Amino acid sequence: MSTYPEHILVQQCLQEIEEKLGWGNANQWHNDVFIELSDLIHENTHVLLSPTTLKRVWGKIAYKSAPSISTLNTLSQFAGYENWRDFKNKSNIRKPLWIEKKVAQNIGVIVIAASIMTIAFISFYSMIGSKKSKLDLTDLSKVTFSSKPIAKGLPNSVVFDFNLNNIESDDIYIQQYWDKTKTIKIKSIQDQATGIYYFPGYFGAKLLIDGEVIREHDLFIKSNGWVGTIDYKPIPKYIDQKDLFGSYLSVPASILGEIKTNEDPVVSSFHFVNDFNDVSGDNIFINTSVRNSYREKWAVCQSLRIVILGTSGAMVIPFSIPGCVSDINLMLNDVYLKGKEHDLSAFGADFSKFRNIDIIIKEKTATIFIDDIKVYSSSYNEPIGNFVGVRYKFLGAGEVSFLKVTKTDGKIILHEDFGINQ
Repeated sequence: MSTYPEHILVQQCLQEIEEKLGWGNANQWHNDVFIELSDLIHENTHVLLSPTTLKRVWGKIAYKSAPSISTLNTLSQFAGYENWRDFKNKSNIRKPLWIEKKVAQNIGVIVIAASIMTIAFISFYSMIGSKKSKLDLTDLSKVTFSSKPIAKGLPNSVVFDFNLNNIESDDIYIQQYWDKTKTIKIKSIQDQATGIYYFPGYFGAKLLIDGEVIREHDLFIKSNGWVGTIDYKPIPKYIDQKDLFGSYLSVPASILGEIKTNEDPVVSSFHFVNDFNDVSGDNIFINTSVRNSYREKWAVCQSLRIVILGTSGAMVIPFSIPGCVSDINLMLNDVYLKGKEHDLSAFGADFSKFRNIDIIIKEKTATIFIDDIKVYSSSYNEPIGNFVGVRYKFLGAGEVSFLKVTKTDGKIILHEDFGINQ
C-alpha cells in the first residue's frame, strides 16, 4: 500500500474507529466484518461506504491514491467528528518540535545506526530462538475443527469441536461471524466451545491461533420454514410461526401495534433459508408480490429490501417511494450503488398496494421488473454461489402475498402463495 501526505492522519482516524467498535485488530477482519461495518456506518451517517472502499482504506486491497474527501468526511463523522477538517483540527498530530527537526536533518546517520542495531538484534534473537517456534514446529495438519447446531429453530446454539494438537498459546479464538459477541476465546486445554446465532444464514467459522487462520468451514443455519423477526439489537424478537400467515405473510396485529408505538425506526423481517441442492444463485428467476403495511412517522418512505442469499455472497434489491430513493442503496454482490451518488429512481414506487416484483438473474446479470415493467439491469463480477434463501426487510412492517423461485430451465425451486385463501 502506498502512502500519501495525510496517511498518518487517516491511520489515526481508523485506529479511533477500531477502538470505538471493539471488534479486535483490523488485521484479522474478514469480508463479513467490512460488510457489517458498511451497514453500521450507513446507519450512523446516512452515507454508504461500500465494503470494497473500506477494505481499500484499511489496506486490505491495494490502492494508489488517497481516499476521497467524501470518504474521509464519512469516516470522521462515524468516529465522532463533524467532518475530516474537524478531525484534523482536533487530532493529536502536532507540528514537529525542534528536536524532531534535528532528527530529520540527521536521518541518514540515524538510519545507518538503526540498521546496525537491527542486524545485531536479529542475530541475538536467532540465538535465543523465537517464541513463535512452538507453533511453527507444531504439526498443524493434526488440528481439527468442526461444528454442529444443537437444535432446530432460532436462536440456535452451535457446538464447536476441535483438537488443538497440544498447541500452547493464550491467543486462540473461534470467529463465528463479524462482531465481538460472536468471537469466542479458547483455552489451549479445551476441545469444545459453544456459540449462539440469532438469524438463519450461511456463515463462515474460523479457528485462529496467534492471529493466524488455522482452520475454517462453512456453517449453515437453516430457518426450518418461514421465520419472522422484529430486528431489535442486540437480540431480535421472534414472531410465532403460526402467527405469520393470518393475512398473507405478515406480522400479526399485536406486533404491528408494537411497531407503531416505537419512537425509533425498527425493521421487521421474514427469512427463508434452506438447502436447495446446488442451485446456482447466478441463474435463477424470482417472482414475488409485496406491499408496506405501516407507512407512518419514520416509515413514511415505505422502504423495503429483498435480499437474495448465496453461499458466497448476496444481493440486496431496495425499493421506496420515489421521494426517498436518495436514501436507498443497491448491492449486486460485489457491485454497490449508492442512492446519493447514482440515479436509483427506477426503484421508486408506491408500495401501499401490492406490487409485483420480478428479479431475473442470468449469467451474473440481474434484471429487475416492477409490475412487468423493466426498471433496471446490470452485471456483477463475483458469483454469489449456490442459492440458499430469501429475506424480506421492511422499515416498519410489510406483507408478502406470493413468492416463486425457478431455475432458468423453468424448474420450480420454491413456491409460496400466501394469499391463496384471501
